[in-house]
Amino acid sequence: MSQHSIDAAHGIRHPLLAEGLKLFFPLAAAHAVLLPLAWVALFGLGLPFAREVPPGQWHAHEMIFGTYGAALAGFLASAMPEWTDTKARSGKALLLLAGLWLPGRLIGLVGADALIIIAAATDLAFLLLLLFFVATPLVTRCSTRHGSFVLWVGLFALLELAIRAAWLTGETALSGRLLHAALAVFLVFLSLAIARINVVVVNHALDPSGETTPYRPHPGRQNLTAGLVSLQLAAALLWPDSAVSAWLALAAAAAFFDRLAEWFIGRAVLRAEVLALAAANAYGGLGFLAIGLSGLGAPLSPTTGLHLLSVGALGLAVMAVFVIAGLRHSGRDLVLPASAKYALAAMAAAGLVRTLPELGIGAGLAGLHYTLAAMLWSAAFVIWLVGFWPILNAGKGEDSGCG
Repeated sequence: MSQHSIDAAHGIRHPLLAEGLKLFFPLAAAHAVLLPLAWVALFGLGLPFAREVPPGQWHAHEMIFGTYGAALAGFLASAMPEWTDTKARSGKALLLLAGLWLPGRLIGLVGADALIIIAAATDLAFLLLLLFFVATPLVTRCSTRHGSFVLWVGLFALLELAIRAAWLTGETALSGRLLHAALAVFLVFLSLAIARINVVVVNHALDPSGETTPYRPHPGRQNLTAGLVSLQLAAALLWPDSAVSAWLALAAAAAFFDRLAEWFIGRAVLRAEVLALAAANAYGGLGFLAIGLSGLGAPLSPTTGLHLLSVGALGLAVMAVFVIAGLRHSGRDLVLPASAKYALAAMAAAGLVRTLPELGIGAGLAGLHYTLAAMLWSAAFVIWLVGFWPILNAGKGEDSGCG
């Protein structure tokens, strides 16, 4: 009798339903594989049922609220119980959350304008249920620590509602700014999450035994990036034509680059997981630098900055979290298998291929960089899925048969 059969006989739920990341990381990865392939290969940068809403906005929405939204759900559903020492959501609760996430993805994949209200209702319900899952452990412990995640998930839900409302009323210029704001909110999530993950990862790199914690970053520097991104978000949304948002973008870039100063830790910085987190911060700095310089009149497109942030910074950060949290929450040492390193390399390359031709580097790729970046993006998640499916599908501490 197989181990899964024995578990079923004793009423033990499937390993993928044991906690949020084990279900939602694979869902996010599967969506991340399908989304760019459909966008580039099947529909040729268009969508078959998009009439009033620009296809590019559908695509951006699905990247932010679909792929990254599922990744966020998996991360927070597992991290909040760990941070608060409370019981993690599992089983039917996770299936309900996934069931609310799925309809919007099916509608968004083809850009079905006629079904916007259905997609809006289910996506909003998904985010509100996630908000409940995030807030409950804090209420249980009567704690305000990590409460910032509650506020930002709430804002993320409000932006989802506002974007759908703008689409329904034909205000596509407004919905474009709101999508940029949603991307900025996700960058705040990135900043808050990496500030916590980085301490664990760097200390493990410096002392794998875990007996000491030589790396202790200054608390102010940990939160500076999130704060400046928040200010830039507000300025860009409220005063889109003002130079204030451009100067704040430069300040946010400096904060991301300042984080890199904490990576002078000797040979340990060459470990793949440490480099991946550093590269995500570097992409974040470059993205805001491009946006800021563009706003001040430099011959740069702000779209290039947005791609540096969405594909480079967020793509690499999400992949790093998939690898690091996937290993740690499966009871394994933070020793990256080959599949993890290949996935991180493919994601880093996707960010470069997508943006370098727009900066005048690698001009021969111009016109092809959409397809090549999409292929690298999808390849990164395929590699991760193939390598980590046995790990996540095994019970905690079981041998998955993976090196």
